[in-house]
Amino acid sequence: METLKTVLTVLFIIVCIVLIVLVLIQEGKDAGLGSMTGAAPTGTYWSQNKGRSKKARIIQITTVFALIFFVLAGLLSSRLF
Repeated sequence: METLKTVLTVLFIIVCIVLIVLVLIQEGKDAGLGSMTGAAPTGTYWSQNKGRSKKARIIQITTVFALIFFVLAGLLSSRLF
């Protein structure tokens, strides 16, 4: 049982590091402030294909790693081990 806890702890540390890197890679929400003032057109190619972009893919991967993070944190904090 102690071996499983060690493996989960190592996996948890790896997930934490990957999650930190993924969050730092993402652009901030203020990157698109020009669209608020009307400086950028609203029907651009970028806005129409947002789900297929690299940015959207990074967000999806971040969401998956965040879920893994919470599951592992819950497992490690439980009294099962």
